[in-house]
Amino acid sequence: MDRMMTRWLYGAAALTMATALWTGPALAQEEEEEEEQQAAPQDRPTLAAHPLTGSIRLDGILSEVDWDEAESIEGLITIEPEEGGTPAGRTEVKIVVSSTDIYVGIAAYDDDPSGIVSYSKARDIELDEEDHVVLIFDTYRDGRSGYVFAINPAGSRFDGLIIEQGEDVNSNWDAIWEAATSQDENGWYAEIRIPINSLGFRRGLDSWGFNVERRVQRLQETSRWSAVAIDYEIYQTSQAGLLSDLPSFDLGVGLTVTPSVVGRTLRETQQDREWEGEPSLDITQKLGSNLLAAVTINTDFAETEVDVRQINLTRFPLYFPEKRAFFLEGADIFEFGQGLDEDNLIPFNSRRIGLVGLGEGDQLEVPINAGGKIHGRVGSTNVGALVVNTRAVDELELDEDSVVNVPNTTMAAFRLSQNILDESSIGVLGTYGDQAGRRDSWTAGADFNYRTSEFGDEKNLAVGFWGMMTDREGLEGDKYAFGGRIDYPNDLLDFTVSSIRIGDGFDPSLSFVPRNGVQVSTFGGSLNPRPSWSLVRQMTHEVELSLYQSTDDLGSWESYAAEVIPLDWQLESGDRFSASFLLEGDRPPEEFEIADEVNVAPGDYEWKRYSVGVRGAEKRALSGEVRYEWGDYYNGN
Repeated sequence: MDRMMTRWLYGAAALTMATALWTGPALAQEEEEEEEQQAAPQDRPTLAAHPLTGSIRLDGILSEVDWDEAESIEGLITIEPEEGGTPAGRTEVKIVVSSTDIYVGIAAYDDDPSGIVSYSKARDIELDEEDHVVLIFDTYRDGRSGYVFAINPAGSRFDGLIIEQGEDVNSNWDAIWEAATSQDENGWYAEIRIPINSLGFRRGLDSWGFNVERRVQRLQETSRWSAVAIDYEIYQTSQAGLLSDLPSFDLGVGLTVTPSVVGRTLRETQQDREWEGEPSLDITQKLGSNLLAAVTINTDFAETEVDVRQINLTRFPLYFPEKRAFFLEGADIFEFGQGLDEDNLIPFNSRRIGLVGLGEGDQLEVPINAGGKIHGRVGSTNVGALVVNTRAVDELELDEDSVVNVPNTTMAAFRLSQNILDESSIGVLGTYGDQAGRRDSWTAGADFNYRTSEFGDEKNLAVGFWGMMTDREGLEGDKYAFGGRIDYPNDLLDFTVSSIRIGDGFDPSLSFVPRNGVQVSTFGGSLNPRPSWSLVRQMTHEVELSLYQSTDDLGSWESYAAEVIPLDWQLESGDRFSASFLLEGDRPPEEFEIADEVNVAPGDYEWKRYSVGVRGAEKRALSGEVRYEWGDYYNGN
């Protein structure tokens, strides 16, 4: 690690810590005033948790005495079809707590239970198109992070981590929790138990941020307890209500030890049977309520969910999300840079640790000798760090034409960010190591994110800036990347403007960069009026533009895309119809393969595509989508 990188890291870390120290006393006083203000029922709806006095059997029937004695939310308010209206059916949500568990009781009354839409039973299925209830917990009361739990009448469960301060949810994260549901002539019911050890939280708080949202699919109705405005998302914990009267939770020793052994047996014809065994050990330790440490030895990822198959018709690698539990814990802490995604840059991609391959897909596992991780929140500071050592593998066959030797490698990453103002943050990110064994590999970056949900007439606004630099043995060229983004995500008008510059030598070992040496300019905007017509709920008119230019020649384009959606109407019935057209251009510098024996030669390509479609509302027993798309693609159609 050279002197420039060391000085840069020290400077960035010092800036972050100086910000924390400078704003610390003011923030402490501000937090005290904010807690007093947030506790006022007229400002934020409040639900008192009821202490558990007996036992609760998870059967989906709210028959226990504790449910009868617990306080219930006063009622939900509709977001759709009318903002601020009264839901067709009443919803009761009650919270019962012990020193080790949180119990949630839900009674979703419905005057036509035969019309309940519920067909999913699998874990982590998106429930947007069926009846369900979403619960949000902001356990640090920071208005930026949180946990999502959702359930439908059939008992299908969904959970995730709130990331990008409410703009998205990482659904690959899984918690340990239980639930049961039931139905009768009055509606449907759910009982949920969440062990306190499944959550991280700030010790000393007697109240958390809390919110509830219910969806009645046949009515196309969405109602909420708090954040009752069409411009807000349920995941914006800055607008959540309060769950009060929480006890001092008992974490016990906070230690979890999970030993395992994977065995294999092999017997060839006329040969003795051979036995193989690989022991592994995983240890997690709660360092208080707000920090978690984990150690993994000879890690086995045999139970990790397989990747979803993707088809790649472009000349760029595909991104596959992380699904290994060790890396998913605390993944929200490592989020960096506003609006960065797989289309341009993933600053820290943990899939580059313990996996190796020619692209992001079809990767082979490299055994992990040992790894350690710590993550959590200390006051208004978010901290995450991990280090992993992988085993040397000789002659690893990537495919029939490629064999590589993978050396013993140690890789590490850290993330430090400081909450400032009401919803903003500043932070640094650093990584070290290279799975292929290339020496002196490191990456460092800093980001600033300004967010507010009180812009103008209580609208959302986000402005972010970030910068990164990298180096390693043999890396040449411009090794810097930086960018900025302005986002105005609201219901009537939603637009985003961003600019990203990625140097031709910016190729971090622990990042995902589909293309470098480019200047990326994007604009996305939509106008989404809600006319007072009897049949139409919302009309969407959208434009998305992206321009890729070489950093060596900003006067010409490398590729571009312009998509226009002049018509995308959602009816009150939930049915939808749309029409769009797409203009694209690309200048591949070398030949690439789309499919077997289907190649695209270097050159200039510009084409147009059109599509029309109709989608039926999924409230019906039979629903679906019909879409017709036509036009050119490179040199074909």
